[in-house]
Amino acid sequence: MKAIILAGGRGERLRPLTDETPKPLLPIQGKPIIEHAVENLKKHGIKDIILSIGHLPEKIQSHLGTGENLGVNLLYNIEKELLGTGGAVADVVKKFDIKEPFLLLWGDNIGNYDITKLREEHEANAGLITMGLTPREDVEDFGAADLDGDKIKGFVEKPKREEAPSNLINAGVFVIEPEALEILPEGKSSIEKKCFEPLSAEGKLYAHKHEGYWFPTDTLEKYQQADKELGEYLDLTSD
Repeated sequence: MKAIILAGGRGERLRPLTDETPKPLLPIQGKPIIEHAVENLKKHGIKDIILSIGHLPEKIQSHLGTGENLGVNLLYNIEKELLGTGGAVADVVKKFDIKEPFLLLWGDNIGNYDITKLREEHEANAGLITMGLTPREDVEDFGAADLDGDKIKGFVEKPKREEAPSNLINAGVFVIEPEALEILPEGKSSIEKKCFEPLSAEGKLYAHKHEGYWFPTDTLEKYQQADKELGEYLDLTSD
């Protein structure tokens, strides 16, 4: 199975940190964000990884190279224009002629995803996409998943905590059948709006519940919190 990591954003909400450093190379506990993701993929046997990058791509390529030092095979897709999440994924799938189910990751989250279990659950269900969900107390800052068993019916965006259909949010990790992308329009699009939403209405979007740690890093506050809390987690688990 191949993995695609979307990491092309400019990281505007992380400025000034991202003025000279691309977001994937910002350190969390002394290690670039992107390396956390790559190492977790390798742990679960996924070594063919495509990075979709845009902001300061030469710095990312210079740092990571072919991936040999990390024990993986890295390829790159340079996003020369902003295509949104849907357009970017479709572009990679087309350019690299991906015809088998693939793993998709948002590049600005850190999580010790159980990729093996996610793949097993996807193979067992009849859906086109299996989405990782993670619990959050602050569900009002995200979109809460509305579930029917192991199917995702949709999301309620930033609900009041007491009105949320669940405390589970999109964790940014997915197994996707290439045919799921056929409903995307040409060019720029949101995979969330133009793919996930219609497939959930058709009962083809399934849930995988992530039970490990998960930290978003898309703002300065969240980035600093992720660095602190991951350090605390590692300290606890090293005892």
